[in-house]
Amino acid sequence: MKVSREQMAANRERILEVAGRLFRERGFENVGVAEVMQVAGMTHGAFYGHFASKEALAAEAAAHALEQTTARWRGILEKDGEKGLRDIVERYLSPKHRDAPGAGCAIAALGPEIARQDSVVRDAFAQEVIQQVGTLASCMPGGTTEEKREKAMALLSQMVGAIVISRVLGRKSLSEDMLKAARHALELSSK
Repeated sequence: MKVSREQMAANRERILEVAGRLFRERGFENVGVAEVMQVAGMTHGAFYGHFASKEALAAEAAAHALEQTTARWRGILEKDGEKGLRDIVERYLSPKHRDAPGAGCAIAALGPEIARQDSVVRDAFAQEVIQQVGTLASCMPGGTTEEKREKAMALLSQMVGAIVISRVLGRKSLSEDMLKAARHALELSSK
C-alpha cells in the first residue's frame, strides 16, 4: 500500500515530535530508533523511509524542537513586543519549564550533548540557535542592531544556564531560588 505525500509528511513530523521529546527527556544515547518509532505508532522498518540514520534523526529532531520554540517566541514577540519578551523570560525561568525538559527548550536539555555530536548535528542545531538569537534581538530594547544581538545572546545564555543549574539542583528550594534570582537579574539588566 502506497502512502501519500501528505501522509509521509505527517509521519515524518510525528517522528520528529516524538524523537525531540524523548531526546530532551533522556538524551540521545538513552533513546533508540525502535522506541521512537514505537511511540510514534510506526514500525521500526518505516524509519529508513524518512531518515538515513539515528544521527540524521538526532540532527533534525533537535533542530526541529528548537525551531518550534523560536516560532512560538516569534509569535509572542510580534504580538506583544517588549512585554512579550518579559513573558518569555518568566515562562522560561519557571518551575514548570524546569520540570518538563521533554516539552522545553532543546538548548537547555541537549546543549552539552549537542557539543559532543558530529558536525552534522552541531551545525543543524547551531543554525537554529542563530535564528533564536535573531528572534530575541528583534525585540531587545534600545541600541544598534549589533547591541541588540549582543543583548539577545546574553539573555539566552543566562536563561539556559539558569534552567540547567536549576535542573541540577532538582525540585528543592535552592532550585527555586536560582530561577527567582535569574528572573530578578534579567529584570534589572533590561532597564
